[in-house]
Amino acid sequence: MTAFALEAVEKAPLADLRRLQLQRLQWSLQHAYDHVPHYKQKFDQAGVGPQDCRTLADLARFPLTTKADLRQTYPFGMFAVPMDKIVRIHASSGTTGKPTVVGYTAKDIDTWTNLMARSIRAAGAKPGEKVHVAYGYGLFTGGLGAHYGAERLGLAVIPLGGGMTERQVQLIQDFKPEIIMVTPSYMLAIADEMERQGMDPKQCSLRVGIFGAEPWTNEMRKSIEQRLALDAIDIYGLSEVMGPGVAQECVETKDGLTIWEDHFYPEVIDPESGKPLPEGEKGELVFTTLTKEGLPVIRYRTRDLTRLLPGTARTMRRMEKITGRSDDMLIIRGVNVFPSQIEEMLLKQPELSPHYVLELSKDGPMDHLTVLVELAPGGADVGSAGKLKHNIKSLIGVTSDVKIVPISSIERSIGKAKRVVDKRPK
Repeated sequence: MTAFALEAVEKAPLADLRRLQLQRLQWSLQHAYDHVPHYKQKFDQAGVGPQDCRTLADLARFPLTTKADLRQTYPFGMFAVPMDKIVRIHASSGTTGKPTVVGYTAKDIDTWTNLMARSIRAAGAKPGEKVHVAYGYGLFTGGLGAHYGAERLGLAVIPLGGGMTERQVQLIQDFKPEIIMVTPSYMLAIADEMERQGMDPKQCSLRVGIFGAEPWTNEMRKSIEQRLALDAIDIYGLSEVMGPGVAQECVETKDGLTIWEDHFYPEVIDPESGKPLPEGEKGELVFTTLTKEGLPVIRYRTRDLTRLLPGTARTMRRMEKITGRSDDMLIIRGVNVFPSQIEEMLLKQPELSPHYVLELSKDGPMDHLTVLVELAPGGADVGSAGKLKHNIKSLIGVTSDVKIVPISSIERSIGKAKRVVDKRPK
């Protein structure tokens, strides 16, 4: 039962937690400065060094890090240890087709595994339970993050991955898992399939769903809970900071996500000015890693919009549910998609014009992407739609419909083109 007991730090007095954070923050700043030339250059340009961080508030003097920094140093330029210390590489999609690459030392994997175990326990897992993992495995951090954490907690893992919905339902019926880890929209697709097979989703064995990888509302939570008679719990993370398990909702309160502040220091900034906002004000979430060896990140702009709130179930602060972002990234079925990625692909097909619109709609509970694109003047449509559809699926990982539309049917804009038409119900 020891794996299921709270760690002392989760209920530590606030003063003790802040002391630990400052000590770890000072180490992380020094580690990044000493071992990542990109950080040394940025700190020097900003006229600030690790020795200038004497209080947690001093962190605001350091420069912000963005996805552009990771792309600029692609693939391994942000690693702070030599390759013989890296044991795992993950990557997430980037706006230019280049992924953002993250590396982990053995200690980083151990930390991540422990934090995922802590998260799954906070979501209400009990000894002897089985965890059905329907997040994608591979370069995406979701599947392996969930897998290692559940094993560390001593639970039995069913490592199914994404897709094969009929098989998902069959195994839920046969293996009777108590916990499922999956995107919320895919959970609804699984529920649809249960009904198609003549099952009542309420009667299935699932007791807890740990849902992440895409923004979802409290209305979606209610819908899932009513339909499946389970506790729908939010998990948060992003590859650049670690993967899932940066923050986790606690089942006893369900009032936002507890940030594991002993490993990640959160700030909320004004997305326009970059200035830190006081606790309780909504803005863009920024994270600094406190213990990561392989790829430390200093003041990383997540682009996720939220606000920080005092702790309830734990000493550590909470963040409100993420329901939007400060940039134009679309999340379709848990996959990050940027209009610029699709634009890059269609411009590689000379018969297609740069006049296009991405239409988002709902196909049942699932997000659906339709790409409307015009032919270039004089361009002949020879399997163009099929080719683009194939490229979007194979390079981005999203199934879409592609429609070739008549020339001039897509609205021309003066200034910023409207690339996305969101027809999903609000």
